[in-house]
Amino acid sequence: MTDTPILVELVDRDGRTLSTSEKIAAHRPPGALHRAFSVFLFSADGRMLLQRRARGKYHWPGVWSNACCGHPLPGEPPFLAAARRTAEELGAAPESLSAVGTVDYVFTDTGTGLVEREFNHLFAGRIGADVRPDPAEVGETVLVAPDGLAALRAAEPFSAWFGTVLEAAAPGIRGLVPEGGW
Repeated sequence: MTDTPILVELVDRDGRTLSTSEKIAAHRPPGALHRAFSVFLFSADGRMLLQRRARGKYHWPGVWSNACCGHPLPGEPPFLAAARRTAEELGAAPESLSAVGTVDYVFTDTGTGLVEREFNHLFAGRIGADVRPDPAEVGETVLVAPDGLAALRAAEPFSAWFGTVLEAAAPGIRGLVPEGGW
């Protein structure tokens, strides 16, 4: 029995679907522009949930990043994919989730040579339940306030896309957290 390859949607610069590709093939240099999503989650007191990617991930292993990121299945709406994968990776579904924009970027993982060339749908919401991360996906999690994020970013490696997606999502995030937050 063979494993079915995981497919991603290849898109144009406006996010229109062009075709599909096997996920790893889309990440091989020079990379193919494909649909992705990034999720930012916050506790009731406004702290941001971060995850350290599992050490066994095929690229960018062991680095800190936003609560969840991934790729919708072909034809799957990005919002549904973001909610599904958040529950799968973190063991807890978001209490709320809203679209807060899109951004595209290109980053190369110098450790593996794989390329993130993504049209990324951004989501932000609340997490209420304690998370129970899937250890194959998530090494650990932490909730941080803005000053804690700054300290962690100064001390630890983060995914190459983290700053880009956070900056693009920031206007939508501001309405979800207490005054003076992010």
